[in-house]
Order: sequence, then structure tokens, then C-alpha cells
Amino acid sequence: MEKRDKIFVAGHGGLAGSAIVRVLQTEGFTKIVTRERGQLDLRNEAAVAEFYAEENPDVVVLAAAKVGGIQANNDYPTEFLLENLRIQNIVIGGAQESGTRKLLFLASSCVYPRLASQPISETALLAGQLDPANEAYAVAKIAGIKLCQACAREYGSNFISAVPTNLYGTHHFDLASSHVLPALIRKAHEAKTSGAREIVVWGSGEQRREFLHAEDLAQACLFLLLNYDSPEIINVGRGEDISIRELAELVCDVVGFDGELAWDRGKPDGTPRKLLDVSKIRSLGWQPKIPLREGIARTYEWLRENATPFCAVSV
Repeated sequence: MEKRDKIFVAGHGGLAGSAIVRVLQTEGFTKIVTRERGQLDLRNEAAVAEFYAEENPDVVVLAAAKVGGIQANNDYPTEFLLENLRIQNIVIGGAQESGTRKLLFLASSCVYPRLASQPISETALLAGQLDPANEAYAVAKIAGIKLCQACAREYGSNFISAVPTNLYGTHHFDLASSHVLPALIRKAHEAKTSGAREIVVWGSGEQRREFLHAEDLAQACLFLLLNYDSPEIINVGRGEDISIRELAELVCDVVGFDGELAWDRGKPDGTPRKLLDVSKIRSLGWQPKIPLREGIARTYEWLRENATPFCAVSV
């Protein structure tokens, strides 16, 4: 990939996509193409085909997706499956037909089996049952991976797929649809602000998760665009996990909330543990730079400075 290449970042307004755009700009890539949702509906095949014909991007980064936390995935499986399949099929298929030189598809760690051996190697894909809570989203992401691999096998396309761990950063703090870390940051912030003495956290707190700052993911994406050309999937993560209980305590400490944590065991834990084996990308020379505590502090500072006032919620 060259600095003069035209790069289309699909999903540039999201957590991952916006970070990727910032990193590309910082590194001197000047021909970055983006489209707002109102300008280009990625679910519209004719509109996307017209876009490809007009812009003819050299490189495509597919970071666009319908995403959400465990509750949203559980409540709206049809929407998560259909919308993500549409976006992936149209964007990846359009890139193939237009002759795009390289494409990076962002998958998700939920593509791996619920009870995969830890840490999870790339070879675990399709080796067991998925977590029922986010199965629809996972199936769509697996289909995206397989489509990239099919294009590589049939046409020789340089279409690669990265599997990032749980991401966090400066977007999306909605309690109904966000992932656990931004939800915890918001709950702790609101409890501190309102003077509440307790926040409720879903599940037992015993499940373990790995977290990666979006800026680290963006750096990894650039690294892969420059250095990785295999259709085989590659994990992107920190290689370290933390229990949700420990995470909640860390968030409260960073935010400055000194109340109590209450655990709603009626809510699902999801996968017991999800830690990626990142030896493959480490062996190529990449590793993350932002420690978890520092990343949470950065995220909270951004929330305090930029987020509009939230609606009142029960904490």
C-alpha cells in the first residue's frame, strides 16, 4: 500500500472506523474516501456499485457493521444477521467486481466457539458451538471471512480478515446497546454525578474479557495493510484478560466513584472467557501500546469533555 493510494474506509463514523481514519491521516495518507450513511447506504447494491465505479478505490477497509452489546444481540438476531450480511456481501462483492487491489475486513472475536481453548487461536474458527447470545452476529462475521477467503481462492484477490478483541474508545456509551466497558464508564460517571451509592452490573462478574483501545486497533490495521497478505484470519488483541468484576472496580477507581457494585445474576454472563492468542501478529512485529488503565482514563476524559448530557437512567 502506498501513500498515494485511494483508501475507502467504510464505517468511518464508528469506533473502529474513525480511529482508522485518524491513524491514516497521521501517517500521511491523503486520499481517504468516506461517505456518511445519508450519502451512501452500504445495504444498497446499486448505490455501492455506482460508488465503486466513480471512486475506484485502491484499498477498502470494511469497518462498517451493525453492532451492539449482549442484550441487543440477543433481542434482535434477525436484524444483526441480515444487515451485516447485506453490508458485507455488497461491499466485499463490489470491491471484487471493481478490481480493488486490497481489502481489510474487520471481523469479531465472537466468531470463535463459546468454549474454545484459551487463549483462542485462529485455528478455533468453526471448531465448536457459538455463544447463543450473539450467534446471529457471529454467523454474519464468519460469512464475511469466508467471502474474503473465497475471493482470494477463486480470483487471487488480496482480501484479508482481522479478528479484533473487545474494543473501547471515544464512541457509543448507550446503555441499551453498547459493550460492557463503555457501559460501565457511563454508569460509574452517572452514579458519581448523581450521588448514587450503587451501580448494577450484569452477570456474576466472574467472566473474563480482553480489551483493546481503538487507537491500537487502528495501528494494527495499518500494520496489516502494509505487511499482511494472507487470506487466513489473524487475531488482534492485547493478549491479556481481566474479570468483569476487576474491570468494574478499575473503572470505578478511574472515574472516582466510591460506591458499591451490585451484581444482577439474572442477566447473562455470555462466554465464560474470551482471550485471543495474538502470537501470530506479535511474530510479525506488531504489539499494542495503550495499557488498559490509561485507555480507560483517556476514554473517560473524552466522555467528560465531549459527550452531550445523558438521559436519566437507573443506576
